[in-house]
Amino acid sequence: MLSLTTGLLPLLLAGLLGWTGAVKALGGNVVRTAPKTALARMLSSSERAVLVLRATGWAELLLSVALLTAPGSALPGGATAALGAGFLGYLGYGRARAPESSCGCSASEDTPVTWRAFARAALVLAGGVTAAGARRTWWGALADRPVASAVLLAVGALVLFALSADLDRWWLLPLRRTRLRVFGHPLTGGGGAPRVPVAASVELLENSLAWHTTSPVVRSALLDHWESDGWRILHYSGVHGEGDAARPVAVLFALDATAGRDTPGDPVIRVSYVDADTGAPVAAGELHAAPARRSLRLVD
Repeated sequence: MLSLTTGLLPLLLAGLLGWTGAVKALGGNVVRTAPKTALARMLSSSERAVLVLRATGWAELLLSVALLTAPGSALPGGATAALGAGFLGYLGYGRARAPESSCGCSASEDTPVTWRAFARAALVLAGGVTAAGARRTWWGALADRPVASAVLLAVGALVLFALSADLDRWWLLPLRRTRLRVFGHPLTGGGGAPRVPVAASVELLENSLAWHTTSPVVRSALLDHWESDGWRILHYSGVHGEGDAARPVAVLFALDATAGRDTPGDPVIRVSYVDADTGAPVAAGELHAAPARRSLRLVD
């Protein structure tokens, strides 16, 4: 099995480098993603980062061809190992100096550097070292044990696939959506109709016409919340009137406990005002003349 693995490694490395090299050398996303990479920070120029990414892509393509055509030679494997070591050093720099930046390894992802990028670079390094010492050709390994070779190549491809963050949209995101459909959202309550998180109700409220209409009265963040008959009640404090006539009121918003930003249609929101001292309802018409909040002047 060890001999089979070392014989097939050049084929796996060639596939990986051929894909990442083609994306960087020939793809159109390099110009868009280069400014977001740690390489642009290192070179202090997005234009130079694009040139380096293009050059790296062509180098990976050449190594891919060399690994396919000369698997028994130590040169392609040694160059691949050197490339993997360079990737590890670059990823270490990016993680330390620009942790919010992407690595640009495949020029199509915008995610920050994670352990998966380090693992993939380490596999390139280890695979290059192993391929440099291998003397068995990949086509010989395929001919000798075709079934075992196919299984090994499939497993290796799945590992490389899982370590590529820019491929998450093809397998990880659908897997997460399936899990949510089957097991439900972890923040929703169990039993009955699903309840959205309170923060989602607050976000829905603060983007509604009801909120903008009552905002001159509201004077606090969310103070309390509860549910009744499928409605989620959100309690805020407010002030009605000004000067000596000002009096505190409780502002109560009622909205569907299952509604969120993704719910189709405009949300139905009920608004009630209660005098904070007497507990008597305040007619909405009395609040229409409430003064608007004074805007603070911005100082440059």
